[in-house]
Amino acid sequence: MEGAGSPSTGEELELSVLGGQPDEQKPLNGTVQVIPLSVEEPRAAQANKENPWSSCNKKLIGKCKLWMVIASVFLGLIVVIIISLCLIGATYIDEDENEILELSSNKTFLVELKIPEDCVTEEELPHQLRKRLTDVYSSSPSLSRYFTSVEITDFSSENATVAYHLQFGVPSEDDSFMKYMMSKELVLGILLQDLHDQRVSGCETLGLDPASLLLYE
Repeated sequence: MEGAGSPSTGEELELSVLGGQPDEQKPLNGTVQVIPLSVEEPRAAQANKENPWSSCNKKLIGKCKLWMVIASVFLGLIVVIIISLCLIGATYIDEDENEILELSSNKTFLVELKIPEDCVTEEELPHQLRKRLTDVYSSSPSLSRYFTSVEITDFSSENATVAYHLQFGVPSEDDSFMKYMMSKELVLGILLQDLHDQRVSGCETLGLDPASLLLYE
């Protein structure tokens, strides 16, 4: 009876193996460790890979980012260029204006104006015109450097004419200067244009007719 009821040695080993398997599946401390899978890390890596400007948002020093440094460099260059242009404009010297010419000769023109009938009785008109001629040529960009004086040479109320001598200083023996800078057409054109733009006070019709203004060398 005892021999039939007691298990054999092989059966005891098999039972011990089967009974120990569930315990082996448990951790030693009796707790189950769960390792979470991060979903944000792949998304962030994918976003950085897809965004080509992500490198511009990298922090270099403190809160200073790369795009801030690039913008500061461009702004600095623009400021430097503007300041340079202002300095060049302020220090630019016109060589023509500061050129010292030796005006060793004189050039005289005779200007004759025909006075309209309604202005013949104006006694101050000859002196008024003399001042007008002085202002015209002394303020002319082309001839102000060479203009010297204006003198009344003749005034006839009977003929209704008044004549003036225009004096200019010119370089000696300079044919090109006399041809282009001191030509009769230029001197007469400046006066005609001024009389057309601004009428003479008290004699508004003076100089309106080009034939009433003559210039002789």
